[in-house]
Amino acid sequence: MKKEETETKESFTDKTLPAKARLLAQLKSKGFNVPDFIYVSAADFNTGNFGPLEDLLSQHQENYKVIARSAHPQEYCFKGGTFDSMETYADLMGIKYARSKIIRSGTTTKALSIKRQQKFLNAPEIDLDEMGIIVMPFVEGSSVMAKVISGDWEFGYCRDRISRVQSEPYITKTPHDRKLMAISKEIQELLGFPCEIEYIISEMGEIFVVQAKNISNIEILEQKKGIISIRLNGIKRIRKRRSYRERNIYVMNTKEIYLNVIAKCEEIVLGGVDPKKGLKDAIKVIRSFQEELETFAMRNERFAILGMSIKEPEELYQIANHYLDDFPELQKEIAKELTNNLYQIDFFLSEADTLIAKDRFRVNLCSHDAYGIDTVRNPMWNVFWHADKHEAFTTRFKELGFSTGDTVGIFINKDEIPTVYRL
Repeated sequence: MKKEETETKESFTDKTLPAKARLLAQLKSKGFNVPDFIYVSAADFNTGNFGPLEDLLSQHQENYKVIARSAHPQEYCFKGGTFDSMETYADLMGIKYARSKIIRSGTTTKALSIKRQQKFLNAPEIDLDEMGIIVMPFVEGSSVMAKVISGDWEFGYCRDRISRVQSEPYITKTPHDRKLMAISKEIQELLGFPCEIEYIISEMGEIFVVQAKNISNIEILEQKKGIISIRLNGIKRIRKRRSYRERNIYVMNTKEIYLNVIAKCEEIVLGGVDPKKGLKDAIKVIRSFQEELETFAMRNERFAILGMSIKEPEELYQIANHYLDDFPELQKEIAKELTNNLYQIDFFLSEADTLIAKDRFRVNLCSHDAYGIDTVRNPMWNVFWHADKHEAFTTRFKELGFSTGDTVGIFINKDEIPTVYRL
């Protein structure tokens, strides 16, 4: 055996590799259809050791882009999808950009999720600068995730990004290709533990294995009704194994926030309040709201959002944004705060597993959110009322006294009609 072959085979069992890279290498060594890939450690990025990476990139320039997947040494301690993967240019600058963006998202987009997992799931403190990257050629196609649930294999299909007509994510026990079942069984038997396997199915129907994750430490568990209730119109969900759940709710009403901001701006323009003090008061309204969101998220591992008003009411947002146009410096500051506020709302929404809102508002699910292992016990429920009845339903919720911190029960009947109870 050649020396380089010996080194390659040894690397497949190298315990210093992150689990994501090590398992992929093991599967590739056993003949599974894993795309060419390379693991680039944080040390490689720090020292500029890019020779092997540039060799791989030079072999795949015809596609112009590759996938850069997060591969932190402690990533296995966090939920799937906590750290990003992204398409990028098939050159060194593209990989460097992808890594910096993945690290940055850990301090912005994913910061709340990381903090909550550290509190509720005992995830460790993590140094994002230790982030390694797995680089593999970009494969055009759709994503499928496979695992065993209650003794049966299930396959979660995510929408095909290249199709003009998009389909919703869905779960089935009958994969589109019987080979998918056979490959999944072989992989789990080889690895020797329950695993969640991610595939990309190419446009030509070729099955690529792009990730395998050990899920043996994730437990999967089942419940009653209340008194003050309101019957809604429907529910959107992918898993349909249970028909009841209880959650603490956060009642979101961004309309009130914008009205309060506008009132503070009005004090500057019409009330003669010192502009600097008025701006400080307006910003305090926004930041107090954001602190309230984070405090609630850090108190409740699982929670629901009752959306009286979630996305910015367009006319109020514009008024708040431009009320101080006669004070350009102040307007610039308030616009920046309002834009950041939209992101903070999105981060908060992504942490809820239950959304109670009008049917025009929905959460866009990626593959991990839709059918990853962490959704088995707590899948996303999007409970809704029809948009044309929005005023009637929000008025009724107020009459019944639903407020932030209340516990609600959601019961779904055989016709998939939900009723929300205040317990």
